[in-house]
Amino acid sequence: MDRILPVIALFALVFVCATLALGLSLGDVSNPKDTTTQRWATVHRLSGVAAALVVLLVDSIVVTYFVGTSRWCKEVVETYDLDRLYIARTNKLKRRTFPLAVSSMLTMVVVVALGGAADPGASMRLEPIAGVAWSRVHLFGALLGVSYVALGFYLMWQNVWENGRVLADVVQRVAEIRKQRGLEG
Repeated sequence: MDRILPVIALFALVFVCATLALGLSLGDVSNPKDTTTQRWATVHRLSGVAAALVVLLVDSIVVTYFVGTSRWCKEVVETYDLDRLYIARTNKLKRRTFPLAVSSMLTMVVVVALGGAADPGASMRLEPIAGVAWSRVHLFGALLGVSYVALGFYLMWQNVWENGRVLADVVQRVAEIRKQRGLEG
């Protein structure tokens, strides 16, 4: 997992950044007669939702990894009567990672919601906040959101890497015990 996570996280970040670049390249989206801009605005909206879903997928994979590995670690430690410190370490890493994953997911939801608020073609138009257009709020939220998600992915990757070391220690201890008991082979 510590090798695949950077790849899928980078893919998600590239997708989000491409969507951001597309949004920045749009012209005046408030002109309904400019069909080319409207078409690209639709592509931006759809790719924004898709990019957010990819980020949610990566975060979900990380959460699932920690749920599975912490459960596996607990069962192996109990079966082979290993030091319960292994369970504590993997649970600590899981508890450190979950808030990152959930807040990363919520960040993408907020960025997409701000995009919806910025849509000039929406049936419900919101008034600007203190004179600041929703498109500017969306841009600021997207820039902050991408930065936060990137930082979150990096920290999650560190936790996954460290968890992998814990699991490798458990596997090594089990191999030693099995060899001592003549169960090797």
